[in-house]
Amino acid sequence: MNNPLIQSIEKRRTQYALGAALPISEQETTALIAAAIRLAPSSFNSQSSRAVILYGDESREFWNIAEAALRKIVPANAFAPTKAKIDSFAAGAGTVLFYEDQDVVKGLQDKFAPYADNFPVWSEQASGMAQFAVWTALANADIGASLQHYNPLVDADAAARWNIPASWKLRAQMPFGSNEKPFGEKAFMDDRQRFKVFGAASAESRVAA
Repeated sequence: MNNPLIQSIEKRRTQYALGAALPISEQETTALIAAAIRLAPSSFNSQSSRAVILYGDESREFWNIAEAALRKIVPANAFAPTKAKIDSFAAGAGTVLFYEDQDVVKGLQDKFAPYADNFPVWSEQASGMAQFAVWTALANADIGASLQHYNPLVDADAAARWNIPASWKLRAQMPFGSNEKPFGEKAFMDDRQRFKVFGAASAESRVAA
């Protein structure tokens, strides 16, 4: 499809083969991540998403924390694949830790009581949109990334290491860096199983691929 936004979204892919080189500076990368989160939508404009951006040794320390936590629950004789995966994340240039500020969520619940049950859900949606925005922005800067979820195993140690406020709840981790391998083909399910269109100009209308 000849649409700049769709073309940008198409570049967002999971990259496990990460390197430590970045095509832009760390300062530019930080500004890119911050802008993507700042511009991501949130219910009631709550702006509940938070991020901790780690580079170099700080990023590797996070994955050391993850490895140590996983060693407690994964049998030693089966740990090699887990170790290889963690090492691939640590090989990148950095990691974004995505948080949601629960004080913001609680404040909205108190202020808008009829919607109280929805605000935690909307917070999760805001976090997902922030993650997607960052991932797409990185991809368009030719920076590889993937989305990981080692919370809550790593939460306490990460909070202690980087002095994370108690109200921040860890939702996802995004290791990023240079693309060290090309992407494979991405398979898509049949559009007819995903989309229904009503009221189109023609009965023959189909969702464009």
